Amino acid sequence: MKILNVGVCLMAALLLCGCNPLMVASVTNLKSAMVGPDDIDVTPAQVADVNYPQLKLTTPSGSGVLALVRKRDDLQFWVASGKQVLLLRDGLAVRSIGLGVEGDLDGTRLSDASPFKRGLQNVTDGQTSQRWIDLYKGQEVGLIVNSRFTRKSMETLNILNKDYAVLRVDERIDVPAIGLRATNRYWVDPVDGFIVQSEQQLTSQLRVKIVQLTPDRRHLP
Repeated sequence: MKILNVGVCLMAALLLCGCNPLMVASVTNLKSAMVGPDDIDVTPAQVADVNYPQLKLTTPSGSGVLALVRKRDDLQFWVASGKQVLLLRDGLAVRSIGLGVEGDLDGTRLSDASPFKRGLQNVTDGQTSQRWIDLYKGQEVGLIVNSRFTRKSMETLNILNKDYAVLRVDERIDVPAIGLRATNRYWVDPVDGFIVQSEQQLTSQLRVKIVQLTPDRRHLP
């Protein structure tokens, strides 16, 4: 499940250092260890000043802005100027680098029938699925993640002064090999399934909140 060209992403991270003071400030927040999230203020003007789609990422140790610097089929490479990397596939976080104090998510394999591939707007209450993950520390490879989905109600998200009508979908996950149980939450465009915002448990210690700051750019190459 090794799916990352690290050199390409790190080169992109160096290029991002000069893009925007907001992204440089984000590095300090993401690298601050174990002091609780130090939230950052993001303005529409700052986001518009960067010629890449962007997301805001919050972890247990801080928050920052990442830019979409590369796409390979349905795999997206999101990078911060401090070289932190998050890979998304169909809105699901499938790998992280430099985010977990106790270790990162090292890889994810989805089943052919994954609800993420079909779009979470299509899930039914009680629908189940499996995927497999690798963890960066230790020998945890190919761990089974059992999940059960629940459709919630329509909600309104306000992102950079714009309102988005979204469907909330909850995913209860269970990873028996490491005793991990958690609930992931996704706020989904009910038409095309684009995940506008999510809260995802990547490892036992790493939970992230992902907010798409530029959802209107979702179709950019």
